[in-house]
Amino acid sequence: MIEVYTDGASSGNPGVSGAGVYVKANGKIYEYAFPLGMLSNHEAEFHAVIKALEICKKNFPGEILSFRSDSRVVVDVIVKDFTKNQTFLPLFEKIKMEASNFPHFFIKWIPEKKNNHADQLARKALRMY
Repeated sequence: MIEVYTDGASSGNPGVSGAGVYVKANGKIYEYAFPLGMLSNHEAEFHAVIKALEICKKNFPGEILSFRSDSRVVVDVIVKDFTKNQTFLPLFEKIKMEASNFPHFFIKWIPEKKNNHADQLARKALRMY
C-alpha cells in the first residue's frame, strides 16, 4: 500500500498557488512541489490530489493507494462522491478518472499538524515563481 499526503497552498484567495505531494512507498520517501498558477486554496487542494494520482499512475501502477489530506472540502467531496460546486466538479471528475486506474483508492482527512511534509512542499511550490 502506498501512503500519500497532499496539500495545496495559495498566497491570496485566489492567488499564486502550489501543491505538495509526500509519498511513502516501499520504505522510501518521495517529495514533490508543483507551482499551479492563480487558484483558490480549495482549487489548489484538488490539484494536489490530481498531481499525486498522476505520480502514482506513473510510478506505482496497480498499487493500493491510501491518501491523506487536511482539506475537509476535498475529502468530503471524494468520500460523498458528490459536489454541486461548478468550479470543483471538473477537478472531482479528473480525480475519479485518475483513481479508476487503481484497484483501491482511499482518502482520509487528517489535521494540519499531521500534514507537515506536504504543507512544506506546497509552500515551497509558492516560492518557485
